[in-house]
Amino acid sequence: MTEVLLIVGVLTAIFVGYNIGGSTTGPAFGPAVGANVITKVMAAGLMSIFFFLGAYTIGPKVVTTLGEELVTDTAIFTLRSNVAVLFFIGGALFIGNYAGVPASTSMTAVGAIAALGMATGELNWDVLGEIVVWWVVAPIVGFWVAGVVGRYFYPRINAWVAIEEKEAGRPMVSIDRSGLVPRLQFGVDADRREITGALTVVAIGCLMGFSSGTSNIANAIAPIYGTGDVDMTTLILIGSAAVAVGCFTIARRTLDTLGNDITNLPLTAAIVVAVISSGIVVTLSSIGVPASFVVIATMSIVGLGWGRATRTTTLSDAARGEETPVSVGALTAEAEGERSPEIGEEEPEDIPQASDLFDPSTTARVILMQNVVPAISTVGAYLTFRFLPIFGF
Repeated sequence: MTEVLLIVGVLTAIFVGYNIGGSTTGPAFGPAVGANVITKVMAAGLMSIFFFLGAYTIGPKVVTTLGEELVTDTAIFTLRSNVAVLFFIGGALFIGNYAGVPASTSMTAVGAIAALGMATGELNWDVLGEIVVWWVVAPIVGFWVAGVVGRYFYPRINAWVAIEEKEAGRPMVSIDRSGLVPRLQFGVDADRREITGALTVVAIGCLMGFSSGTSNIANAIAPIYGTGDVDMTTLILIGSAAVAVGCFTIARRTLDTLGNDITNLPLTAAIVVAVISSGIVVTLSSIGVPASFVVIATMSIVGLGWGRATRTTTLSDAARGEETPVSVGALTAEAEGERSPEIGEEEPEDIPQASDLFDPSTTARVILMQNVVPAISTVGAYLTFRFLPIFGF
């Protein structure tokens, strides 16, 4: 019976990893796919590789936090309870993926494990409190860092990058397999600047894939690791393989949502947001804190737009009490490569509104599901462990 439960637990962990691949590929490579820089297949391949690298190098620290430190007694991680925890994590994420929405895997997983701890009286409130504090602080840090970049550095970055979206058809970056050794192949009419821009977008996606691996591998394997029945390396390999399957299959839905439907976010802005968000996630993962990339990235977009919009007002004007109309739509004020006016030279009416950047209906659906998915995981797990006697607690 024990061996059967272990197999079921591993299979459930694979199901969770599959859905993690589906929910994290979109945020990482949605901009590159949406701009027709690379194909969905190439995005899936790169995501799989860099997710594994992040999971293998920094990921074990987050696995330890969720699998050993979030609860005061790891004995509650029985094979039977692990199946239930992973079922609620994977099931909730599957609902988000089916809706085409990349939900927060970290919040979903922490919610399910914390629910098990609360139901059994073994939750380590100090560790949970630390995680929640960072969940509050990290988006604020992302907002202000992005705000400073938006006000003082975004125009220079925008003029330097100059990445233009390509028409549907052959992607900017592809792989030439005609020779003995495959090599990168670029668009026929691409100049050096366009090639640099395309490689930049892809490199940022790889960075995001790496940061996802550092934080999200724990969401699939931490409960199984907590039992001590399977070693860390084996679980990372299994989890990463499951993520790869999700990248090549169900991730197509979130790639469409993040690449085309939700926003017209300029690629320059996407690069800035990705660098800031990935940097924060990797930093938190290195100290063992699971972080929500989706939430941090959302606040970074708002902060970047706020900083860009405040360029209509100088500090001396602000000191005199002049108000600044603020909108994330300011990120669409100029095209990639276009030089922006100096601070104070623009008029507020020159700044587009937020509706020019976000699709309201899709944005509302994404925000709703990002809250619903972790709630389903947490509430469902708590009620199950608290009131169903089959788990023996």
